[in-house]
Amino acid sequence: METTFPRLLLQHAAQRPEAAAMREKEYGIWQALAWADLARMVEHIACGLHQAGLARGEHMVVIGANRPRLYATMLAAQSLGAIPVPLYQDAAAAECVFPINNAEVRFALAEDQEQVDKLLEIRPQCPQLRGIWFDDPRGLRHYGEPGLQSVDALLETGAKLARDNPGLFPAQVEQGRPDDVAAMFFTSGTTGQAKGVVHTHRTLLDRAHAGAEFDRLTEREEVLAYMPPAWIGQNIFSYAQWLACGYVVNCPESAGTVMIDLKEIGPTYYFAPPRVFEALLTSVMIRMEDAGAIKRRMFHACMDVARRVGPALRDGKSVAALDRVLYAVGNVLVYGPLRNNLGMSRVRVAYTAGEAIGPDLFTFYRAIGINLKQLYGSTETAVFVCMQPDHQVHADTVGIPCRDVEIKLSDNGEILVRSPGLLKEYYKNPQATAEVKDGEGWYRTGDAGFLDAGGHLKIIDRAKDVGRLADGSMFAPKYIENKLKFFPHVKEAVAVGDQRDRVCVMVNIDFDAVGNWAEKRNLPYAGYTDLAQKIEVYALVKDCIEKVNADLAGDEKLAGSQVHRFLILHKELDADDGELTRTNKVRRGFIAEKYQVLVDALYGGKSEQYIETQVKFEDGRTGSVSATLKIMDARTFAPVRAAA
Repeated sequence: METTFPRLLLQHAAQRPEAAAMREKEYGIWQALAWADLARMVEHIACGLHQAGLARGEHMVVIGANRPRLYATMLAAQSLGAIPVPLYQDAAAAECVFPINNAEVRFALAEDQEQVDKLLEIRPQCPQLRGIWFDDPRGLRHYGEPGLQSVDALLETGAKLARDNPGLFPAQVEQGRPDDVAAMFFTSGTTGQAKGVVHTHRTLLDRAHAGAEFDRLTEREEVLAYMPPAWIGQNIFSYAQWLACGYVVNCPESAGTVMIDLKEIGPTYYFAPPRVFEALLTSVMIRMEDAGAIKRRMFHACMDVARRVGPALRDGKSVAALDRVLYAVGNVLVYGPLRNNLGMSRVRVAYTAGEAIGPDLFTFYRAIGINLKQLYGSTETAVFVCMQPDHQVHADTVGIPCRDVEIKLSDNGEILVRSPGLLKEYYKNPQATAEVKDGEGWYRTGDAGFLDAGGHLKIIDRAKDVGRLADGSMFAPKYIENKLKFFPHVKEAVAVGDQRDRVCVMVNIDFDAVGNWAEKRNLPYAGYTDLAQKIEVYALVKDCIEKVNADLAGDEKLAGSQVHRFLILHKELDADDGELTRTNKVRRGFIAEKYQVLVDALYGGKSEQYIETQVKFEDGRTGSVSATLKIMDARTFAPVRAAA
């Protein structure tokens, strides 16, 4: 696209000055910010940053949740030709050192006291970090560190410079070119050190427009921005597509109010990774556990109808007249109220991406009338590679290549992509760039999959994770884990089995769901570790595993991947402990190494195993959690042979 993000901002401000660009909830009240007011804010911040010395081509860190002034700061940096680098707000201070030093960052914007404290803590390791501005002043009144200022002070300085030099900001915006670097996103570091993914205005806006055209997005859409801005998924939906389409982005008051805010806004365009949809379904199932017997029976009867005919109706297929009537009744009694309770009554299109979603989980949402679809992409591809067209949605595929995308498979089954949205490079890492992007512009995704007869892409797993059992049958751990995570009592699962004679699994229970289940049965417990090792909880998880095994027995390729043994971990997997990435993806190699004693016990035939694990608390202190974990066998089933 022959434009830039700041130019699009000024275009919206000129064409629709009074229309809402953003809304922010503060103290329980939604406050709207018009396009003209946003453009004025961006101009003043840009002039303030210019006065501070932010130069063209320089990087600037932005760390915090979705807030209008954080978005305005990213636009202001881009207006000056500088490059915003959003970082994860829940990252530990030490995790910020590498990106800040790697990108030679001198200036940063922090949302609040928590983020300011992180940046001040690492300043000795990042001596070039000289200017820090904060948005929320609470708790910072008595801070006197050099270079620390409020955004209000920055705006005041910038407003004065803008009045004295009215042509400064327009001239800076005019210098920007589509092929200038627009942003840098650091990868989640699933397999090692994070890398800075460099994207231009052209790559990000091309993919933003491709996605918008695919789903006919307009300025009338409403979006709730609640995922970390550092994740490119959130960034493309609430920043790139926001400026491409001109719709309204809504910022929730806090992480704790997202569900309430979701219901109040009623977004028309919704995006979340599978873990959010898993959490929503778990909350529904917990509420149904608490409901009366009549309501529970009605819910399950209506859901049986929904699973049978809901996806077909959603895809515009023909359904028997009686089933249509039954579904309509279910819509009045269950599905409609449920959509409303989830805040999705107005959703026109919802997407999930970031990792594979379990087919059962995916089908549940489509069954109750939510147009949930999958898309395929990554940080390096500016998200949009494949998307599912309406009426061509399959639980086991991620759609067809969207505009201008080419896909081919390497000899070992890895998916290769060529697209206008590909990264320019990995910052200061030409070797890593050359490893994933060849001279003809093909990008190696690291995913294994294939195109089916209808041209839809099917992902099997990460190429490095797909293995073989000792008997040669395929082992796809993510597929097994996703099936387990459909059950509300299972929050996370890690399957092992590559080059071994059978599959074993380490499970995290969902503390809320299992705690609610235990309380209803008068089962006392003293915390996560105690609850996880109750024999009754093991029986509950065993039942989930055996249902998955029965399902796998009917899959010719994966019947050999049934789970033979399992244990329930004594602690929840945590990004602060290095077990998950900041986007909550399992760091499989790290976990296998950290819990090697448990893996050995699973395969060594033991019935229990003692383990002590170091953990990091939210306040930065470290401690340890120890327990003797039970190990249990699960029933497996003979493969179901397809009829000849």
